[in-house]
Amino acid sequence: MAFNRPKLSDINSRIKADIETRLNTGKLLAASFLGGMATSYAGAVHSLHGHIVWATRQLFPDTADAENLDRWASIWGVERTPATFSVGNVTFTGSNGTIVPTGVRLKRSDGAFYLTTASGTIVAGVVTIAVKAVNAGAAGDMDAGVSLELVNSIAGIDTTATTAAGGLTNGEDSESDASLRVRVLDRIQQPPHGGAQFDYVTWAKEVNGVTRAWAYPLAMGAGTVTVTFVLDNEDDIIPDSAKVAEVQAYIDDPIRKPVTAEVTVFAPTPVELDFTIQLSPDSAEVRANVEESLRDLLRREAEPGATILISKIREAVSVAAGENDNTVTSPSANVTHAAGEIAIFGAITWT
Repeated sequence: MAFNRPKLSDINSRIKADIETRLNTGKLLAASFLGGMATSYAGAVHSLHGHIVWATRQLFPDTADAENLDRWASIWGVERTPATFSVGNVTFTGSNGTIVPTGVRLKRSDGAFYLTTASGTIVAGVVTIAVKAVNAGAAGDMDAGVSLELVNSIAGIDTTATTAAGGLTNGEDSESDASLRVRVLDRIQQPPHGGAQFDYVTWAKEVNGVTRAWAYPLAMGAGTVTVTFVLDNEDDIIPDSAKVAEVQAYIDDPIRKPVTAEVTVFAPTPVELDFTIQLSPDSAEVRANVEESLRDLLRREAEPGATILISKIREAVSVAAGENDNTVTSPSANVTHAAGEIAIFGAITWT
């Protein structure tokens, strides 16, 4: 039988009733000494019940809080993927021949700091040098053309630098509790089999930023395994070549990959899925809710080579908050994708 935490008022009533019965006091007044003691004890007991509820959640990895979830993960040999640092290039201007040294500290307008990781000499008034965020996390990323201020001025170098083409990228926050919890449960329910299909999925998802992955045995012949993945926490879920190489190197590590396996990691080919929808009521708020519902559908249902069912699309529109009636005119049937292709959200035409 499940444990139900009693309400504070119920505990208070029980304690008062117990005192009234045992001491034959009659009905206790709230302002009396015994009534006040009963209320105080009830509060303490209620807090203890709360601790019991909390402690019970920590007994299981599917309900444990962050600190104890990390402990469960360590028991099963799973580690929370750490945050990574944003990296890229910054362009300095100044006097020709001036050397921009390694370790120059730069500051963004919001207080984020960066350091040069290489040195360079200003030629024709400019030099582009690699930099790295001081603090790890996605907040360190930024677009090209953003101004950074030198924390300490250097003779011959202008006090303002600018992020170069490509901006700063690859900053990732540490893995969320939800993601880690899924991986811990996968580890418990699907113990490693030395190269089973789901092992490759598990290894791919151990790389920071990877949220979903798929593995295909024998896809390129005997002894081969192909692996693909997406990054749902990024604006563009399709990984670039650097991320593909990172996952490839991680899986290829001899401590993981079976010696006889030939593994190829690749990025799936995105195919935009567009929609034409008529809504009732048709408002900005309902439109936004429908869009989020469709995006969530693709996060759940889209995978390489998968078919997105028209019934699921209509259902996603119908369950959006505020929607009363709708007509989905496009797509008008199931949408099937070829091997290696994955549906991504395109655009909605409202009619």
